Amino acid sequence: MTSTKPYLIRAIYEWILDNEMTPHLVVDVRYPGVLAPTEFVEDDRLVLNISPAAVRGLVLGNERIAFNARFGGVARDVLFPSDAVLGIFTRENGQGMVFPELPYPSQGSGESDWTPVAGSGGDLADRPKGAEASRDSKPASRKGKGKNGGPTLKIVK
Repeated sequence: MTSTKPYLIRAIYEWILDNEMTPHLVVDVRYPGVLAPTEFVEDDRLVLNISPAAVRGLVLGNERIAFNARFGGVARDVLFPSDAVLGIFTRENGQGMVFPELPYPSQGSGESDWTPVAGSGGDLADRPKGAEASRDSKPASRKGKGKNGGPTLKIVK
């Protein structure tokens, strides 16, 4: 049976847009297959504005999420498995959904199948060094720093 997570991400995303708010994702950058700018990472988490005004070519797929966005004025491709998403929330009031952290998949689980988003205006080969999260290292513990050891969300204004 397929995971409900990507369906919930898409539903919450639509709900946020329907309410004229700004959707943000929290991504675990240590999850295998995450390709994102590491210079904006805090505590192994990356908060991404995925509003239509902030991204191009957004794909909220069952297996992965992909888009092109500007980081510090530079257009970059961002790709990550849907399972790397820790939460989706609104910037304006923090409403949304937090997902339980999943165990990391074993290495070699299809990461090589990933290709850049067609027509995204950027090429992954052109991304600056260090823009890919390490796939070789796993944290000793995946417990978050929030209440009861769960994941935490930081509101970005």
